[in-house]
Amino acid sequence: MRMASIKAISGSAYRSVFCGLAILMLAAVSCSKPPAETEPVVPVQAVSVARGEIQHVIEADAILFPLQQSAIVSKISAPVKEFYVTRGTRVRRGQLLATLENKDLAAAAQDNKGSYDQAQATYRTTTAADLPETIQKAQLDAQAAKKLLDAQQKVYDSRQELFKQGAMPRKELDQSGVDLVSARNQYEIAQKHLEAVMAVGKEETLKSAAGQLESAKGKYAGAEAQLSYSEIRSPIDGAITDRPLYPGEMAAAGTPLLTVMDLSQVTARAHIAQQDAAVLKTGDKATINAPEQTPVEGKVTVVSPALDPNSTTVEVWVQARNPKQELRPGSSVKVSMITQTVPDALVIPAASLLTAPDGSTTVMQIGNDGRAHQKTVHTGIRQGDKIQIVDGLQAADRIVTAGAYGLPDNSKVRIQEQTPKEESPASDQKPGSSNDKK
Repeated sequence: MRMASIKAISGSAYRSVFCGLAILMLAAVSCSKPPAETEPVVPVQAVSVARGEIQHVIEADAILFPLQQSAIVSKISAPVKEFYVTRGTRVRRGQLLATLENKDLAAAAQDNKGSYDQAQATYRTTTAADLPETIQKAQLDAQAAKKLLDAQQKVYDSRQELFKQGAMPRKELDQSGVDLVSARNQYEIAQKHLEAVMAVGKEETLKSAAGQLESAKGKYAGAEAQLSYSEIRSPIDGAITDRPLYPGEMAAAGTPLLTVMDLSQVTARAHIAQQDAAVLKTGDKATINAPEQTPVEGKVTVVSPALDPNSTTVEVWVQARNPKQELRPGSSVKVSMITQTVPDALVIPAASLLTAPDGSTTVMQIGNDGRAHQKTVHTGIRQGDKIQIVDGLQAADRIVTAGAYGLPDNSKVRIQEQTPKEESPASDQKPGSSNDKK
């Protein structure tokens, strides 16, 4: 019976404890309320709008060409007698590079020189002796005919007076008249001959002598030219880049014998879009970037006024010095051409700019309330990862860089600490660098 009493007390205690626990749980459930919802804070990275220099740079692929190039061809067909240069030899303008076999040309030149010397002697003889002698003889003949005419005129006048006085027969008067007519005819013939010699003969004789001299001179000059073609000389300063023949081989007329390139400067030729060419002009600064070489500064020398019909692009030339000849013609390079420089511009990282489907541009500006507000901006020049802001922001404004995409307007943000590498201001960025942490 005692054991039954103990069991009864134990069961009653268990029921009391269980009921108490149940009451406490119900009270806790009935008294608890859902927690209030808190506004999310979005972690972002930010940068201050800075002032700095920005440039409008046009970049394009280009091919290098030498400043000057000459493929020297032979004007005659003859075997190569001797070369005086090899590939890589630096040469000067007018320097003798090679000679061709020229014995026949030398003989022809000598023969024509003799004919020319003979024509010169004939011309001097004609102008200094023959022609003056002919003129002098014609003058003397005219003078003698004039004297004879005067004498016959006096005789005729005298006999005519005597005939009137009856002191001379008619026959002698008539004979005197015949002699007078004959003397007059002779004088007229001599005078006309003198006039012909002075007017026509002298001029034609001089023309004939001068023509023979010029003909001989031309033939001699032609022979000398043919002989000079056997001497191959450089038309420019530069270096020998090709020499396909060896001494003794036949050099065919019109076939390149040597190639000379002026490598002191190079020209990078690129093709760019029409809108880029519209703002580019000769004299603009440029840079040629070759693989694994230091960039070389140059300038724009040609902006083609016409389009390439195949690609509808504009050809542009950038010329630069090449003193060490590290830039080799035929290489592929990149050219960067500066069309505009703004020294004091408002600059932001390109990663912070948001572009809408309609083309409008905005940024997320962080206000004093710790919220990001969408701000419409107008952009200007872009250089690599830098963009100029012409309207919509002021210097020292804070804008979101990383985390701006998809961020709702008026969102509460928390600026994350950036590593020193990420904290460089927008104005200090170089083309091709990035200010945001992906």
